[in-house]
Amino acid sequence: MIGKGTSIAHTGTSIDYGWNQEKDAEIVFSQHLAGNSPQEITEEFRLIQEENIRCQKNTLSFILSPTQEDGRNLSKEQLGELTQRFVKQMQLKERQAIAFVHRDKAHTHVHLYVNRIGFDGKAYNDSFIGKRSQLAAENVAKEMGLTTVKEVQREKELDTIKVRLEIKDIHQRVMESERPKTLDSYIQIMKERKVQVIPTINKANRLQGFRFQYEGHNFKASEVDRSMSGGRIMAQLSKNKGIAKPKEVGKSVQLLGKTLELSTNLATSIAKNIIKKTIKKAIDTGIGY
Repeated sequence: MIGKGTSIAHTGTSIDYGWNQEKDAEIVFSQHLAGNSPQEITEEFRLIQEENIRCQKNTLSFILSPTQEDGRNLSKEQLGELTQRFVKQMQLKERQAIAFVHRDKAHTHVHLYVNRIGFDGKAYNDSFIGKRSQLAAENVAKEMGLTTVKEVQREKELDTIKVRLEIKDIHQRVMESERPKTLDSYIQIMKERKVQVIPTINKANRLQGFRFQYEGHNFKASEVDRSMSGGRIMAQLSKNKGIAKPKEVGKSVQLLGKTLELSTNLATSIAKNIIKKTIKKAIDTGIGY
């Protein structure tokens, strides 16, 4: 579950949005309030807020978002409990508050509005309220056995690792079995294997690297694997073409029927990688020993 919080000045507009019937809104939590409409609730907030006219952003707005799966399974009563626990975590039990659930999207979420001004006229300290909201939501999720942000992030990281490994494997198989000699052929063969290779063009209209898009993910080449930097890919293509010396590498490349100059960094990287491959080949074959 994710928690977001901020201080706002437009109390009436926000509560009116929260109560929006077009979004199938339902009240899941309310404390220290008697009104039955957005206007009545706003007026009750205003009466207390007049005790501290110096505070301009006098309402706290929170969004509590369980994961899609958790949200589908949570009842109105459970969402109310979730909100109540969050209010307690944030030490807001003694302030006017109202919360609505919106199920208008696939992602169920709760809008919670709390009067920042207490019955004693003091304003709630909103320092680091965004971070505190995240921590409070994390604690509530643990208490209720819901998926936490850290668990979601961990799943995303594992998925990212899996996708990067798949891209690397496809790239290696293409280089070893197909041995493309040009950038266009490499891009086309990768595309046939569902991997989109996206050339990165800098402001000087020069090729400086690549990005890879696969199964909804988008990475810089070096993020997939260090062995897949732009310089190493271009050096491999040059090797497949029979180019074995850095001075034989041109300063431009053909891409989709157009001539595109290489950035200085990419050209230098290609040359270095060709030298490394040449040295490695010499060592492997025993030349010089």
